Amino acid sequence: MDANRRIEQALDAAVAHAEAPGAPPLLAEAIRYAVFPGGHRIRPRLCLSVARACGDDDPAASDAAAAAIELLHCASLVHDDLPCFDDAPMRRQKPSVHAAFGEPLAVLTGDALIVSAFETLARGAARSPGRLAALVGLVARAAGSPNGIAAGQAWESERHVGLTEYQQAKTGALFAAATVTGAAAAGAQALPWRLLGECLGEAYQVADDLRDVACRQEEVGKPVGRDATLGRPNAAALLGMAGALSRLKHLVREAVEVIPACPGADELRAEIEAQTRLFLPASLARELV
Repeated sequence: MDANRRIEQALDAAVAHAEAPGAPPLLAEAIRYAVFPGGHRIRPRLCLSVARACGDDDPAASDAAAAAIELLHCASLVHDDLPCFDDAPMRRQKPSVHAAFGEPLAVLTGDALIVSAFETLARGAARSPGRLAALVGLVARAAGSPNGIAAGQAWESERHVGLTEYQQAKTGALFAAATVTGAAAAGAQALPWRLLGECLGEAYQVADDLRDVACRQEEVGKPVGRDATLGRPNAAALLGMAGALSRLKHLVREAVEVIPACPGADELRAEIEAQTRLFLPASLARELV
């Protein structure tokens, strides 16, 4: 089974548990709406790619890890779009969750998706208690504070924030989680894989900053120009378009160079180089060549 199908099946199973009889119908509908259809599923694909490179001897555990990472990502999008944060009316070419279901249900949808991420891990890795314990710790680190996505969102409420600290938590946390959980799910040491995820997370954030400055809403499926409007750090604004593109190229090269020794290293390098082309729309991706 290819990675995309594995991811979608694992996510569908997770959402089906949240839709079980007894669930409030609107909450169940909002949860599915937040997860499907998805974007490029870059983070869960990265998780499975690392698991495969490390042998992928427990596909149920790696599928659960990949789904958990994507559920956290979807939760972060729901919360990020709320009126108290970005007040974004669109996400993935459709109304954001709070625009479609109202603010109270959007808050609860994000909360439910976070809990679902850990429930999915518990079900998928139950046969390997040692791996499950490691996975729970790694995913929790990516979700909370001091360096997880909750911290990344909180930095937006601080008077002063550095670009690196902000991006490492806001975006890098889930990319780092994708690589370390992919390794842990396959029984490999997790720590050596963190740098790969951090490099790719920063690369993705730089690409997102470029999209925010240089693209139209129709290209990226969400409002653009928000960093300038909200006074947030933006690599393209700080470094210029050429400087941000140069930084993006450097980070992708660094990511490929820091892949730990593993049976599937060559295939993983090729996949990362292919995946990073999805970071930017075609109008900007040509600049990466």
